[in-house]
Amino acid sequence: MSNDGVIAVERALSVLDCFSPQRPSLSLAELAALSPLHKTTIFRLLNSLMRAGYVVRNQEGIYSLGPRVLYLGRVYERGFKLAEVVMPVLTALMQETGESASYYTPQKDGSRLCLFRSQPYEGLHSQVLAGSVMPPDQSSTGRVFKIWDQLAKRGKDPLPFFSSGVRDPYSASWSIPIFGNEDRFVAALTLAGLAARIHTLDAPRMTLLLRNAARDLSERLGASREALALIYEG
Repeated sequence: MSNDGVIAVERALSVLDCFSPQRPSLSLAELAALSPLHKTTIFRLLNSLMRAGYVVRNQEGIYSLGPRVLYLGRVYERGFKLAEVVMPVLTALMQETGESASYYTPQKDGSRLCLFRSQPYEGLHSQVLAGSVMPPDQSSTGRVFKIWDQLAKRGKDPLPFFSSGVRDPYSASWSIPIFGNEDRFVAALTLAGLAARIHTLDAPRMTLLLRNAARDLSERLGASREALALIYEG
């Protein structure tokens, strides 16, 4: 059985992908400017999507997403389990680097909760456990929360942030923010380990691994590619 898919379906989905929180309503001309498809093809696809309830058009000829998209979103929400999205990313990072990967979420008092963690079974590693609450600090993870949760000025340091010897003299880490629906900050992705070992790793490779993991995870959580490109590459 062929696994090539159906081109017409992929084209229709690519038209739906043109809509975003920043562009909830679009004219046919605007859709044509955003899509590599021909204007006539887009028009035909829109007519099919309208008949199925995935797109609506107002009296001015402006298109928006239809009620069927909302229904599927509700179905997705009921089946969504955050651990099933986050843990594969953490485990892949841990296996690729041999270091501990964690997912931290903000708390009301400015602290952060280690919600998920993937740690190697062998070797010496920092003993932060899932469920641990960490106070604000100047570590790489603390800096992520200070900027995106507490809205401090970012500065010019590229992502991911790096720190060594902040929480204790023997630990070092890289950290990068994670975003979700409406491009809102939701968490920090952190790779941590013994400073003596971390300092021997290939920093450009770690940067690429963390950026790719953060981009993949943020997209799965609902962030837009445009916003992520500005944040991670800016």
